[in-house]
Amino acid sequence: MRHTALLLCDLQNDFLRPIGAYGRAGCGAPEIAALPARLAPLLARVRGQGGLVISTHFTLVPGHGGEPFISPHLKSLRPFLGRGDFQPGSWGHAMVDELGPADIAIEKVAFSAFYMSRLEWVLRQAGTSHLLVAGIVTNGGVASTVRDAHMREFHVTVLEDGCAAMTPALHDAAIAGLRPVAEIGRVADV
Repeated sequence: MRHTALLLCDLQNDFLRPIGAYGRAGCGAPEIAALPARLAPLLARVRGQGGLVISTHFTLVPGHGGEPFISPHLKSLRPFLGRGDFQPGSWGHAMVDELGPADIAIEKVAFSAFYMSRLEWVLRQAGTSHLLVAGIVTNGGVASTVRDAHMREFHVTVLEDGCAAMTPALHDAAIAGLRPVAEIGRVADV
């Protein structure tokens, strides 16, 4: 376990909670809401075995007057995002209480947790060679992060039932697409 990290992608209040940014906009899925309870025992086990728990946090960096910088493609997909959502240090930015805090939190500004972040540096400094990946959404942040980890020669196990997307069909297609670059496992097996 000293070479393994559990990487929890974007399990944040603004994504999962009814009063978070996505909940207020009516975006969510029961499969996503079920993840914290399913993953909590695994976190306890990883921590008990000396493994590292890293959380990634999608971040909207505030600009002048507090208005966040939002990529045009994201703004077109999620026009409801605005001031205060996913703001560093805010309640919405934090990992859900059932899982947090992680040993290390990584802010990210794009789908992949490796893009313009310190994640790779942290993993190398910790001696991590194997990633257990869980979180949301399977076809977005999870898939992008897993592919980037593969390109950086980390051994990756995606926890199929530890991830979720807005629909089961999107989740299943993403898992199928990750099979060439990662092992696919289940929370109970791990």
